Amino acid sequence: MDAMMMDAMSKDMMSMPGMETMDMSLLQACMDACSACEQACTVCSTQMMSCAPACMNCADMCNTMMRAMLRMQGMTPATMVAMLDACIAMCQQCMDECMEHADHSDVCRMCAQSCKACMDACSKLRESMVAAA
Repeated sequence: MDAMMMDAMSKDMMSMPGMETMDMSLLQACMDACSACEQACTVCSTQMMSCAPACMNCADMCNTMMRAMLRMQGMTPATMVAMLDACIAMCQQCMDECMEHADHSDVCRMCAQSCKACMDACSKLRESMVAAA
């Protein structure tokens, strides 16, 4: 995301109660990880393996998380943390399912790695929000 967009988001977010201390670099990293995970899960879901339903659900959750972060209006720290928890849980489930096929499927391995990266980014953002509260 370019600097102009991040500035606009920062100003918008800083005006919301409880969001004044949001680390914008962690927010950006989380959005990027959600986007990459959505794409990897979408590709993996087309492989027609038993992980496909988890991949589709994870792709939807990552998309929802990313879109919610893009339009912070109406968000509170509590709802943001709850959404991050849900995204982490969905990524964990998808990663676990894809790891069952990772030895013989590069796509499943890529998807599992993307889920792990998304979980890590969401966890870092969550931790920073909880620490700032």
